[in-house]
Amino acid sequence: MIIGVGIDVVDIERFAKTLERTPALRDRLFTAEERGLGIASLAARFAAKEALAKSLGAPAGMYWTDARVVTSESGKPSLVIGGTVQSRASDLGVDCFHVSLSHDAGVASAVVIAEG
Repeated sequence: MIIGVGIDVVDIERFAKTLERTPALRDRLFTAEERGLGIASLAARFAAKEALAKSLGAPAGMYWTDARVVTSESGKPSLVIGGTVQSRASDLGVDCFHVSLSHDAGVASAVVIAEG
């Protein structure tokens, strides 16, 4: 059963400027594994985290670093969650997430489906 769906888009250039202007934001938004990625990949991961929050009803109190986007050797993205995000997902009965990422023409996007 689908519990929630989230979608988000990010202007990559604007996102890059935001990270340049506020360097501490990179640590607040991304795990150590994610921080070294290129700006388009970071923007797509930020979009995925926003979409994830939306799929869970966008409650206050979730930490960005309690969710991480990983990709398999074949390139398929998935979400690894813990802490505050895992708690919210468990409260809603979510046991599976589906995620799709894209970045092209200066825009990064993501869709997340929460399933229980």
